[in-house]
Amino acid sequence: MKNIILFIWVLALSYACTNKTSNETVKTMNTDKVIEQKANEFASFKLTTDIGLLSQKEKEMLPLLFQAANLMEDIYWEEAFGDKEELFSKYQDEAVVKFLKINYGPWERLNNNEPFLPEFGAKPAGANFYPKDMSKEEFEAWGDDSKTSLYSVIKRDENGSLQSVPYHIAFKEKTEKAADLLTKAAALAEDEGLKNYLESRAQALMTDDYFKSDIAWLDMKNNNIDFIIGPIENYEDQLYGYKAAHESFILIKDKEWSKKLERYAELLPSLQENLPCEKKYKDETPGGESDMNVYDAVYYAGDCNAGSKTIAINLPNDEVVRETKGSRKLQLKNSMQAKFDKILVPIAELLIDESQQSHVKFDAFFENTMFHEVAHGLGLGNTVDKSSTVREALKDAYTSIEEGKADILGLWCVYKLNEMGELGDKDLMDNFVTFMAGIFRSVRFGAASAHGKANMIRFYYFQENGAFTRNQDNGTYSVNFEKMKEAMLSLSDMLLKIQGDGDYETAKALIEEKGLIREELQADLDRVSEAGIPRDIVFEQGPEALGL
Repeated sequence: MKNIILFIWVLALSYACTNKTSNETVKTMNTDKVIEQKANEFASFKLTTDIGLLSQKEKEMLPLLFQAANLMEDIYWEEAFGDKEELFSKYQDEAVVKFLKINYGPWERLNNNEPFLPEFGAKPAGANFYPKDMSKEEFEAWGDDSKTSLYSVIKRDENGSLQSVPYHIAFKEKTEKAADLLTKAAALAEDEGLKNYLESRAQALMTDDYFKSDIAWLDMKNNNIDFIIGPIENYEDQLYGYKAAHESFILIKDKEWSKKLERYAELLPSLQENLPCEKKYKDETPGGESDMNVYDAVYYAGDCNAGSKTIAINLPNDEVVRETKGSRKLQLKNSMQAKFDKILVPIAELLIDESQQSHVKFDAFFENTMFHEVAHGLGLGNTVDKSSTVREALKDAYTSIEEGKADILGLWCVYKLNEMGELGDKDLMDNFVTFMAGIFRSVRFGAASAHGKANMIRFYYFQENGAFTRNQDNGTYSVNFEKMKEAMLSLSDMLLKIQGDGDYETAKALIEEKGLIREELQADLDRVSEAGIPRDIVFEQGPEALGL
């Protein structure tokens, strides 16, 4: 009898284990299927351009720049996640690997950083810039002057105490290799401005002092190749917004389109003077040497390639450089055209009222995007009382408020320049409706990022002020031109005031109230996903794409 009972018990245990294994296998298969669907939401786009316009030495320079950019890619993986080789050793499924690469880790960037692999928990707010076990209280009590540096990673020493390690030491091997590659590229440069920049940037990577190389980058005027490299944006650090993440762009100038934009750079002081706010919130003079150019992007690496792809650039971020020297606004035309054709137009056909769909135009999309970058250089870099920079005063709220300011002031720039007679024969309704469609495109990135929160704040502010109406019968949206104009002006004033006052509490309250996706909007975004409209783009890029 005992033997029979023992046999039944072993059989039951065997069945339970087999069933458990089977359930786990099914769960894994289901997870892989969901990830495959998510990975397929990114439309592939080949980054290429006519390199026949480049000189022989410029062509010889490109492989060196690709190698340097790839080193930024490796550093960014360390900042965003940690050991990527260990991560990829655990997964062989093609779709999972693709989605890990798109997101630079197991957290879905366009879905509020939710983990898409079950064995991972929530993404650390400070990414990998800080120890995982560090509390805000510990950090804030720590009396190290360099802890808020853009260019250091926080680690624990052998005694378990916090220490601030400069990037050029933390990533010593990779920064030295990148600096060497830039020096070799500089030796090939025929344009003196590019040569000086590459040499200065190589030195900056070795010292974490980027001021001189930022100035050199602004001084470049006649270069055919543009190369951005180093720790630049601080979006990845959602704990404090202190730490800049590594990235790189390789760009080829479109001289014909760039020529069209020269006039707008001259108008920056006039735009600053006419901002829709009190005088004290615009009482700075933007650098007079700002310029705008149009490029074809041929390579993205690191931070700029994570999740949603950048289509325009406004740099440098250093407030002192911007105030004294200005900034450069780079429009990435081929990437912009890809997003317009593959994403924005199909969304507009689904969510914009049929009577207004004809107003969705690439030229308007280009202008709205371009003047978003212009608007980053408007307003104040320092608070009205001069006690700190706006970035320091707004802390973790800064990036969301800054992106919101640039979005709404970008539209205002188009409105103001048209009023000044600078845009020729223009129908502003094109820009307003395209701007509205652009919100739906951008908000699909989720509300976790600075750009996402900025989009949500604007969407609900517009809604509260009647800038658009939603047709309850078919779920399409119509723009009310006059009310959108008024909302544009009042929101611009509000955000410029928050920045000028360094009003952290109001900024945080605004983000908490409006920086989320509510049920009705989510239902409309679900319709976009169900229609199979790509969420964003993923690049075929590298030397092979250029035929090198």
